[in-house]
Amino acid sequence: MSKPPVITIDGPSGSGKGTISQMLAKKFGWHLLNSGALYRALAIAAKNQGVSLKDEAQLAQLAKKLDVAFVASSVFLSGKDITKALTLETTGEMASQIAVFPAVRKALIETQKSFKRSPGLIAEGRDMGTVIFPDATIKIFLEASIEERAQRRYEQLLKLGFNVKLADLLSEVAERDLRDRTRIEAPLKAADDAIIIDTTHLSIKQVFDKVLKIIRNTNR
Repeated sequence: MSKPPVITIDGPSGSGKGTISQMLAKKFGWHLLNSGALYRALAIAAKNQGVSLKDEAQLAQLAKKLDVAFVASSVFLSGKDITKALTLETTGEMASQIAVFPAVRKALIETQKSFKRSPGLIAEGRDMGTVIFPDATIKIFLEASIEERAQRRYEQLLKLGFNVKLADLLSEVAERDLRDRTRIEAPLKAADDAIIIDTTHLSIKQVFDKVLKIIRNTNR
């Protein structure tokens, strides 16, 4: 029996990987894994339960019993809709802090792998193609300039009703990039066999069309 195919979409925050992954999952009718949302959900769970973001052991235990569900475009933690809370810059910052812990990453590995089911999986994150699904059918790595990614995040948060400053976002994106790319455990980087797409000057449709072309050429 053949294994379900997996397409990984990795890249830094604001590169467009989340939107592209949702579009692909919808087009193919496949399952979707937003690994970043798992870490953000864990950060929220830790905050709710009073667990320190510096306590690796307690965070790992919390990760092992994390109850997260993806329903359409919404995310639920223990049955509660946390979709909007996940978009907060503070949540992303907390998630980036706890993602550096090896025990936390190890605890979430099996959770992430469990999303690999028929008919297929679109896995989005920072180490999907390098660590979680190294045998993925197709690996895509999206990147964009820090300035462009901060601008995208700024516009996204404004639409959601948040009062933010572009300068603050630019600084936060740069700091998160540095932390994600230099961490010892599963650093953010493109897999050796990943196809890299710079989305800085591309619309979402243009990126989606490029990814679709890659998928179709691979399946010929």
